[in-house]
Amino acid sequence: MAKKHNDPVQARSESNLSHDGRGVIKFNERVYFVDGALADEEVIFTPLHKKRGQFTGRLEEIIEASPDRVEAPCEYFGVCGGCSLQHLDPQAQIRFKANTLTENMARIGKVTPAQWLEPMQDALWHYRRKARPGVKFVPKKGGVIVGFREKASSYITSLKSCLTLDKEISDLLPGLHELFAACSIYNQIPQVEVAAADNTIALVVRHLAAFTPDDLLLLAAFAEKHKVQMFLQPGGLKTIHPLYPSEPDALYYALDSYGLKLEFLPSDFLQVNAKVNEKMIAMAIEFLELKDTDTVLDLFCGLGNFTLPLATGGARVLGIEGEQGLVDRAIHNAKLNGIENAEFHHANLHLEGAEKGLPAKGYNKLLIDPPRSGAELIVEHYVPILKPELIVYVSCNPATLARDSAVLVHQHGYTLETAGAIDMFPHTAHVESIAVFRRG
Repeated sequence: MAKKHNDPVQARSESNLSHDGRGVIKFNERVYFVDGALADEEVIFTPLHKKRGQFTGRLEEIIEASPDRVEAPCEYFGVCGGCSLQHLDPQAQIRFKANTLTENMARIGKVTPAQWLEPMQDALWHYRRKARPGVKFVPKKGGVIVGFREKASSYITSLKSCLTLDKEISDLLPGLHELFAACSIYNQIPQVEVAAADNTIALVVRHLAAFTPDDLLLLAAFAEKHKVQMFLQPGGLKTIHPLYPSEPDALYYALDSYGLKLEFLPSDFLQVNAKVNEKMIAMAIEFLELKDTDTVLDLFCGLGNFTLPLATGGARVLGIEGEQGLVDRAIHNAKLNGIENAEFHHANLHLEGAEKGLPAKGYNKLLIDPPRSGAELIVEHYVPILKPELIVYVSCNPATLARDSAVLVHQHGYTLETAGAIDMFPHTAHVESIAVFRRG
C-alpha cells in the first residue's frame, strides 16, 4: 500500500546541512528540510507540504544518530528560535560554518583562497552582549512573557534563562516577566533591548502607550535593585531617554590589548561576542601588515571598533560610516582615548554614486566590515578608483562576501590570499568570516 504524503517515512539525511542548519532529505523526488536532523543520520520524519518555496519535514525519531550529535543543554532548545545548532558538537558547528563559507565562495564567487584559515572560536556560552527579546501578553501562557521568537513563528518563547545571553542579562529574565506584568500597560510593551557593557547592564523598554507614574516607580525600583540602567523608548530611536538613573554613566567596552575604552549608547550596533571581537580585530590588524607610513580607510566603521585599534599602531586611519550617530560616537571615542591619527566622516556607502564623495587617492589599505547586504557598490565602483594594495573584508554573510569576492578577483585583478570562518554566534547557523585580497 502506497504511503500518503504526510505519513512518516524512514530515510537518510544528506552529508551536508542546509545553510540554516537543517537536515536535508531527498525523498520521493523532492528535497525536504528537516529541523533537528543532522547530516548523515537515519531518521523517521513526516513530509509536510510546501511552505515559502520549500518542502519541510517534521522529525519524529532518530534511528541512527550522527557521532556529532550532543544533548542540547538548554531546556528551551527546539522551541526557541534563538539557537538552531545546540544539538551539534561545537567543533562540528564550526566545521559546518567553514564548509558553508567554502561552498559559497566556490559556487557564487568562483573563487578559492590560496590558504584557508583555521576557523576562529572562543566563548561558546553567555557570549551575547546585545539582544532584543520580545515581550507579549499571552493569557494562555500565564500572562506576560519575555523571550525570543519561536522557530519559524511569530510566537514568543517564555524564557526564564538563556545560555547564550550575557549571564547578568539572563539572570534578569524572571524579574522582567514579573515587572512588565505589574505595569498598567502590560499589553503595550512589545520589546526590551538589552546591552551588557563592561561597567553595567542597560535595558531599553519599548512601549506603545504612556506609563503611569506608578509604572515608572516600579521600573525605577527594578533598575535600582538590580543595579542596571533603565531607558524608555516611546517611539523611534531618537525618543530613547533614561529613566534610572536620570543621568547614567556612559556605557563602554574595553579593548585591553590596545588600551582603549569605547563608549556607546544602548541602541548602538556592537559585535555581540566580546572575546571573538578582540580576536577578530587582532587578526584584521595582522593581515593589514601595518607600517607607520600606511594610510588605512575603514568603511562601515561604526563607532570605531576597528578604526581606533588600527590607529594605535601609528598608521593614519579614516573611518567612514553611514549612521551619523555612530560617527559622532567614533569621534568622541577618538578624543576620549587621545587618538589624533584617526578621523571619521559620514557617508551612505549603499547609495549609488557614493564613491564620488570618498577619497580618490591617498589610502593604500582598505578594511571593509559591511552589513549582511555586503559592499557591492564599493567593490564595483570605488575599489578601481582607490586601487588599495591590500583589502581586509570582514563579513557577516558568506553569500554577499562570495559575490563581492568575485568582483575583486575576476574584474579588478585582486588575489584572494586567505579566508576563514569566525564563530561569532555559537549554536546558530550565522557565519562570520574574514578574507584578505592583494592587488596583483
